[in-house]
Amino acid sequence: MSKIPSEIIRIDLSDASYKGTNACTEQLTYVNFFFGNNGTGKSTVAKAIQSGTGVTYAPGRGFGDYLPLVYNQAFIDGNFRSYRNMPGVFTLNAKNDAAQKLIDEKTAARGEARKAKTAATEQRDKKTAAKTKLQKDFYKECWDREEAFRTEFEKMQDGKGKSKPFTEEIMRHAPKDTDIEELRRLYDSAYSDTAKRYSRFSSIEDTAVLDSLDGSDVLSLAIVNSATTELADFLRNIGATQWMRQGHDAYTEHAEGRCPYCRRKLDDDFEQTVIDSFDDRYQKNLARLDEFLTLYRKTANDLYVPLETLPSEVYPKIDTKPLSDKLVVLKSAIQSNVEVIRGKQEEPAKVVTLTEIAPILKEIVEIISGFNALIDANNAVVDAGPKKRAECTELAFSLLAFRLKDIIAAYKKSDADLGTEITGFEGEITTHSEALEKINAELKAARSDTVETETAKDSINLMLRDSGMQGFSLEPKPGVDHVYEVRRPDGSIAENLSEGEKNFIAFLYFYHLVYGSESADGEARDKIVVIDDPVSSMDSGCLFIVSTLVRQMIEICRNNADNRNRTVEGNFIKQIFILTHNAYFHREITYSYVLKYEYVSFYLIRKLDSKSSIKLSDDVNPKIPTERMNVNPVKNSYAALWDEYKEIKSAVPLMNVIRRILEYYFLQLCGYEGATLRKVILIDGKAKGNFKDENGNDDEEKFQLASAMLAYINASSVGMNDGMDYVEGCLNAAECRSIFEMIFTSMNQKQHYDMMIDSGFNN
Repeated sequence: MSKIPSEIIRIDLSDASYKGTNACTEQLTYVNFFFGNNGTGKSTVAKAIQSGTGVTYAPGRGFGDYLPLVYNQAFIDGNFRSYRNMPGVFTLNAKNDAAQKLIDEKTAARGEARKAKTAATEQRDKKTAAKTKLQKDFYKECWDREEAFRTEFEKMQDGKGKSKPFTEEIMRHAPKDTDIEELRRLYDSAYSDTAKRYSRFSSIEDTAVLDSLDGSDVLSLAIVNSATTELADFLRNIGATQWMRQGHDAYTEHAEGRCPYCRRKLDDDFEQTVIDSFDDRYQKNLARLDEFLTLYRKTANDLYVPLETLPSEVYPKIDTKPLSDKLVVLKSAIQSNVEVIRGKQEEPAKVVTLTEIAPILKEIVEIISGFNALIDANNAVVDAGPKKRAECTELAFSLLAFRLKDIIAAYKKSDADLGTEITGFEGEITTHSEALEKINAELKAARSDTVETETAKDSINLMLRDSGMQGFSLEPKPGVDHVYEVRRPDGSIAENLSEGEKNFIAFLYFYHLVYGSESADGEARDKIVVIDDPVSSMDSGCLFIVSTLVRQMIEICRNNADNRNRTVEGNFIKQIFILTHNAYFHREITYSYVLKYEYVSFYLIRKLDSKSSIKLSDDVNPKIPTERMNVNPVKNSYAALWDEYKEIKSAVPLMNVIRRILEYYFLQLCGYEGATLRKVILIDGKAKGNFKDENGNDDEEKFQLASAMLAYINASSVGMNDGMDYVEGCLNAAECRSIFEMIFTSMNQKQHYDMMIDSGFNN
């Protein structure tokens, strides 16, 4: 069982003593009672409802849909400034049956239209909430799925560091697959805090430079000596021609005219003999071989040194190891070719072939070209600046759109479906709103033909007489329609009315205003009634009448929540708020509504250290622990005794409470004599077998306890009488409660016992 929400479902208070307290009402329903002492903040609640400030209405409804009628000091002052001018009260003429029937029909139609509009509004709001949740979940899913991406490319998300702008940016881009490594390089260059230009690597213009050197044909020649001197023949015979040549070239300048091997003095014509022993062509080919080796080594050195020399600062994204490894291969190949040429020098007659260097150089060129491409890209990004950042962002979010395309497509479909449903419900709301406008116009026209004031005036005068106020009445003001004056029986203006009398007349006017209208245009809005301390300065007679009228208004409001067993007709009061500090008045109007948990709420307003608070007065229902029940914050002393009875555990204080309950109820309220009670309960009860144990035998202890309990109601509430028939220390609380219930049963008052034991009764 839970509260049924009505028109106003919540009030947030921030004015006056509620400032800075975050106070709000909870679980407002059709009938709402607020109790609090003077100055605690009740009037602030009434003013909030009247102005709509901080008020939350039911879905599809708003402040303009209602006519808030507030009875408070401002109402009294505004409508009763002097005794000479009291506004007229417009009421329906009950004799105009045709007009009344039309109004009833239109009122019912308006209720159905409002109900349909509210249902459509609730569905619209439900779908709107689902659409909002769908979007929020979609944003979160995209955000969470691409967490790694966001972390890696964080700098490009300036202004998009939340799920909503991040996802919306993705949806603005067309899906496009992009190489992630390319994106990383672009990102690192475009967003690097230390981005700068880097020098390119030296490359090779001609990869065949070493393989196509001039003079390389000498390597394919068999270089032999064809001289015919005796020395030449000798050297050829022993195979020492090259040995002789190398030795002569190496030592001739340091021989000092002697053989470098045996130190024998050489002939004076030895040099000429050596020259004559080597023919001219042989000499030239050897010279060509020497020149080729020199050229090869120089060309190789000119080629290798720039390749080996790296830029002063290498682009961090480049790994130079592949180049270093390939240069090692190149160096080894060149050195090998040099050794081959040297071998040719040692054996000129041998034909040799060099290893091709071009394939190695081509691989090196390819590696260097890759390096330089990265460097050129970086330098282009550095040169381009913001333009490259925009390009990087475009590529990144296009890639994200590609990666999330399935999720985006599913979201767009669901979002479109919900949007279509919302549009449909908004169309229904518009249709029902137009119908309501038409019905309200028809109601206004119908009511304009049925207003009159005499009925209200006569009713107010009758209530004044019934309350004992016979010294004045309301009479029409001469020459002015629908305005009344308070006059004495002699026709004079009733001056010097007491505050209580003035307040009572003002309340009677308010009561009829609730039933009718304050103008002749036939106001068609539903009414929310607020009554703020209506019985101030009134005597008991006026208070009784006001309480009765308030209960009638409560019953009209109750018909909206539960129209079974109606006590009054009508349901034009859609919600009612009653605020008071008068405990007697509060009890008079609340006693029969405490158990109506679904459509009645109780609140207690307190003020501590100049700060007000509002607390819902309810509690767990002890009979049904899964449900809650209302708790009236105002209890009379008799009800408080029953609460105390239910809580006490010890027998001695329990007997004191029992005495007070029995004495108040049976002696004071019911008017029994003590002797009568003893006869019915003890004598007649014993004859009926009320004092038997579980085996059916007479239980003297029960009889003595009942006897003592009845005697106790005439005893002092302070202690026990010495002449009682039991010992205090032997009392058993459970036995006391059993006898107490038996007394009510014996007196045919079990229904009263059950009502008071019921935890729902709190008055």
